Amino acid sequence: MTEEINIIVDMAKEQMEASIVHLEKELRSIRAGKANPSMLDSIMVDYYGSSTPLSQVANVNTPDGRTLSIQPWEKSILEEIEKAIINSNLGLNPQNNGEMIILSIPALTEERRIDLTKKARAEGETAKISIRNSRKEALDSIKQLEKDGLSEDMAKTAESSIQGIVNSYSEKVEKTVEAKEKDIMTV
Repeated sequence: MTEEINIIVDMAKEQMEASIVHLEKELRSIRAGKANPSMLDSIMVDYYGSSTPLSQVANVNTPDGRTLSIQPWEKSILEEIEKAIINSNLGLNPQNNGEMIILSIPALTEERRIDLTKKARAEGETAKISIRNSRKEALDSIKQLEKDGLSEDMAKTAESSIQGIVNSYSEKVEKTVEAKEKDIMTV
């Protein structure tokens, strides 16, 4: 029985870790006023009829803290990249010079910073919900084992172990969101 409990706990940990990884990925796409190539990770470009990530059709560099340069591997897709950036809802205005695309990252207004921190908190809450769902699945599995003959003491021990894991991952979410909020609010 303890092997089954370990499997349940390990699966819950994996799901919670995936929630943290997803949160970090989502937070990277929230810009904090500084140029960062990962801001463009969500942009998909129409490349010969298929939707392709920008990073697979161009080099993205940061010449300075407020500028991104996008050098496509084929000049023929400059306009497609430009369209994808405009349609991306990132609020960036691409400048096409015929060779590459230059993105100037505007300084964030106080109002926009507050909106972005709200978005970061919302992503954090989504991650916490995912963690709680993982806990619920694990607890349901333990309850099923209890019906199948697991002792009540072992079930309680497993439940408290899972709760401890949930608490540590919730704390990770809080720290990750706080770090992003600090990053956003730093002028």
